[in-house]
Amino acid sequence: MLLATAALAQTSKPAARPPEPGPDPGIYYKLAPDALPQEGVPKGEIRGPFTLPSQAYPGTQHTYWVYVPAQYDPAVAASLMIYNDGQAFLAPEGDVRAPVVMDNLIYRREIPVMIAVFINPGRRPDQPEPTLSNWGDRDTNRPTEYNTLDDKYARVIVDELLPVLYKSYNISKDPERHGIGGSSSGAIAAFTVAWERPDQFRKVLSNVGSFTNIRGGDAYPEIIRNGAKKPIRVFLVDGRNDNRGLQADGTYDPRRDWFYQNVRMEEALTAKGYDVNYSWGIQRHGQKMLQTVFPEMMRWLWRDHGVSTDVHDMVERSLNGPRK
Repeated sequence: MLLATAALAQTSKPAARPPEPGPDPGIYYKLAPDALPQEGVPKGEIRGPFTLPSQAYPGTQHTYWVYVPAQYDPAVAASLMIYNDGQAFLAPEGDVRAPVVMDNLIYRREIPVMIAVFINPGRRPDQPEPTLSNWGDRDTNRPTEYNTLDDKYARVIVDELLPVLYKSYNISKDPERHGIGGSSSGAIAAFTVAWERPDQFRKVLSNVGSFTNIRGGDAYPEIIRNGAKKPIRVFLVDGRNDNRGLQADGTYDPRRDWFYQNVRMEEALTAKGYDVNYSWGIQRHGQKMLQTVFPEMMRWLWRDHGVSTDVHDMVERSLNGPRK
């Protein structure tokens, strides 16, 4: 057991705030080889930006980009992966560089051929587009969409985005072949989409998820324990130096402790028998760990894609080259 969670669960009385544990631990996470372009690996195409008007949140719109792998064949149904806070997962110089990782893993047949969508939180036309330095919490619809425990953001993804994608691409309608992920508020939003609509999404990638009392997200462990088990798979990542709920006066609020609440999520999912994996590092609130662990998260979430054991299947034994 990683943490004595019962001890952490108490509402602490004022105490001296502990000193910072040392230098920024994020400097010790480095880009994995699969987050760097590799010689000979075909690159997918990034299409967009596109604009998706929202009915779930009237007056707002969502900007999104579509990654189409070099191996995509319109005659063959592809899998689907959606990333909330799309700009951060898409950024060529960011911590994740998801298109590069997907190029490398698809080429080696470690994940299936998949379309990926990088979608930003909703905003009014007069509001700025989120960026790496401003994810939109103060000037977009991000807090409402991502942190509220209801089905409205799931409606954006399922009822507004998916029909548009199905018109343009041959994407499997099998929910086992649909994944969604994000960081921080984008991570709890990804979980909520799968929780509300497991008929459509069954794979969740969560980094430093905000399962905290922003808008009641710390209720999820009890909801999970008390509810019917749903057919979803979850990979959680967080760091011991994430926002820990300590105030300047030394008081501690466990409901605002990101790391503690992520551990509670893992414990609840495990106790209920979910297919769950997790990695606890030492990062602060951010995406530094994803530099290292994102490729493995993708391999694990998508590990059940089709495979041939036929020794004579030389296609299966070869690298997955671009569609000719």
